[in-house]
Amino acid sequence: MRRLLVPVAAVAALCGAFAGCDDGHSGPETSHRRYMMGFSAIPPRPDTSIVLPTLTLAAQHSDAGLIQLSIPWTVLLADTAAATEVRVVRLPLVDYYRATGRGVVVALDVTDGLNRSAEAPELVAAGRSITDTAVQRLYREYVAAVDSILRPDYLSLAAETNLIRLAAPAPVYSALVTMVNAAAQERAVAGSATPLLISVQVEVAWGRLAGVGGGAFAGIGPDRTDFPFMDALGLSSYPYLGGFADPDSVPLDYYSRLTSSDPLPVIVLEGGWTSVPAGGTPGSPEMQARYIGRQARILDHADAAGLFQITFTDLQLSAVPLPPGSILPLFAYLGLVDTLLIPKPALAAWDTVLARPLRP
Repeated sequence: MRRLLVPVAAVAALCGAFAGCDDGHSGPETSHRRYMMGFSAIPPRPDTSIVLPTLTLAAQHSDAGLIQLSIPWTVLLADTAAATEVRVVRLPLVDYYRATGRGVVVALDVTDGLNRSAEAPELVAAGRSITDTAVQRLYREYVAAVDSILRPDYLSLAAETNLIRLAAPAPVYSALVTMVNAAAQERAVAGSATPLLISVQVEVAWGRLAGVGGGAFAGIGPDRTDFPFMDALGLSSYPYLGGFADPDSVPLDYYSRLTSSDPLPVIVLEGGWTSVPAGGTPGSPEMQARYIGRQARILDHADAAGLFQITFTDLQLSAVPLPPGSILPLFAYLGLVDTLLIPKPALAAWDTVLARPLRP
């Protein structure tokens, strides 16, 4: 999903039995919100003509922007300087957000976003691995360039670390821990004030993702130990993939329980509810809209600093080649508008939350 993003520079320059459930009402609980809201700039298909309309429409329904980036391994391995890639490809979008008064959150993804048991396809194709110290150096250089040039409000250094720990080979996870902590230490030495974080997969933390973990609440203890530098906690959450049949059954402490023993601000970096059934999971436009309201209540119960979806639009699957067994269809209908930018009911629900005054 992250690889569908066409660089904006080219055209302009995604309770059931648990404690915490209540009576099932989905609306927000307060008259204001403490968290910024926004999307990434991923268009419905890899077509430069639709990037700017997508970005412009999404901006009308947000007060922040998400820069969701897979590490550009191919470019870096070809000896393009990290700073050059960031200035040419990434900075124009950040400048757009800043010029319109929006906050900016950057989230880096080190491994394969659609298969956490594997490394990034670009590294695999090149016969390389993050276990290589030279590759780890490239990562640290890219983190330094992103931080110093883009100057985000928050910077996430890796995605879904708890799922990687369970699904990927142990040496890969060990390398991830080493390189991410080294990058964080380098930013501290450089005097950076950017709040740093990693993200965890919420369904994994609750033991609800099929085939992963033991089926009981696991929490995020190992992630807090392995990444002690965290100033906030990023969240990846798709409750419909965690066995929830209805948005109102998601516990109100779905986020807050993860940090209850050691409080941290939380930022939802990706997630949502599908508007169509997908892979045996429940979904409809009405359920998707109700989830927006339910998620607002879950955020109200947590120390939330941000709510983002990777996709503002649905994804046009016919426009991209999908390898056999791809899980991308599970995430193709998370948009608040369809592939023609026509609003779905969830957009009105989102706007209701967005209309609450932002008081961090």
